[in-house]
Amino acid sequence: MTFARLGLIDPLLAALATLAYKTPTPVQTQAIPAILAGRDLMAAAQTGTGKTAGFALPILQRLATEGAPVASNSVRALVLVPTRELAEQVSTSIRSYGQNLPLRTCAVYGGVSINPQMMKLRKGIDVVVATPGRLLDLHRQNAIKFGQLQVLVLDEADRMLDLGFSRELDAVFAALPKRRQTLLFSATFSDVIRRMAGAILDNPLSIETSPRNTAARSVRQSLVAVDKKKKPELFSHLLRKRRWGQVLVFAKTRKGVEQLVATLQAQGVAADSIHGDKPQPARLRALERFKAGAVQILVATDVAARGLDIDDLPLVVNFDLPIVAEDYIHRIGRT
Repeated sequence: MTFARLGLIDPLLAALATLAYKTPTPVQTQAIPAILAGRDLMAAAQTGTGKTAGFALPILQRLATEGAPVASNSVRALVLVPTRELAEQVSTSIRSYGQNLPLRTCAVYGGVSINPQMMKLRKGIDVVVATPGRLLDLHRQNAIKFGQLQVLVLDEADRMLDLGFSRELDAVFAALPKRRQTLLFSATFSDVIRRMAGAILDNPLSIETSPRNTAARSVRQSLVAVDKKKKPELFSHLLRKRRWGQVLVFAKTRKGVEQLVATLQAQGVAADSIHGDKPQPARLRALERFKAGAVQILVATDVAARGLDIDDLPLVVNFDLPIVAEDYIHRIGRT
C-alpha cells in the first residue's frame, strides 16, 4: 500500500516524500479513505501509529479542493486537544503536511497572551488546533466564528475529560454547526468517551488497529519494586550505573517533579521540569532544551504524556504510576 493509492493529491504526496513518509500505517490506511468520503469516524490506535497524519492529510485535501475560501475570523476545521504541548505538536505536524497548499493553520491555547491569537484569527484560519478553554474565550469575544466549520476532530478526548473539560466540550458542541464531519482519534477510549461519541457522531465508522488500551510491542518494559522514600536514591543509582543518556521521567504531582529536579541538579545532573504551574514559555523552553540535548533529564507530570514527539528517545521512567491507568500507555509511547 502507498499513500498515492489512498487517493491523496500531489501536493500532499510531495510533502510526505519530503518528510520521508513511505508507507501508510494501518490507522492511516483505514482512516484516510473514510474521511475523504465524508464519514464520521471513531478510531483507536496506539500512540506513535500516525493518528495525526491519519486525520490531517484527508482534512487538508478536502479543504484544498472543496468549499469557499475561509472568511475573516472564521475556521473551516477544528482540532480539539487536551494540552498546550499537544496543540503545538499537532499544529506543527499539520503545517508540515500542508506545506505545499495555500492553507493557514494555527494553535490557540491558554497560558499565553490572547491578543496575538486574536490577530491571527482576523485573517481567517483553515485549521485551528485548540484547547477547549481558550477556544471558548475566543468565541465569546467574537474572535472566532464557526459558520464555515466543516470538520471537528477530538484528539485524546478521554484526556480532556480526565482534565475536567466536560462542560467546556459541551459548550463547544453547542456552538458548532449541526451539519459537520466529526472524528474521534485516541490511543485509548473509555466507556464515557464511547457514550459521548454516540451522542455527537453520525453513523460513525469504527476503527481499532490494536486491542483496546494496549502498549506498543516495540517498547520493552521493566518493573523495579522499591520503598517510596528510596525512589530518588534508586533513580540516581540507575542513572549512574546504567549510564542512562536522555531520560523522560513522569511523576504524579508538581511538587514531586520539582523535588526530583532539585535532587538531580544538586548532584550536577542537567535536569528541568514541565508541569501545569510553569508558564507556557518556560514549558516550551524546557522541552526545546531537552530535545536539543542541553538537558539530560526532563521530569514532568502527565501534561507531557501526550503530544511530545522526541526523535529516538531511548528511555521513559515512571517515577510514579499515573492516576489514570490509560495514561501509562501514553507515557511509555513517548519512547
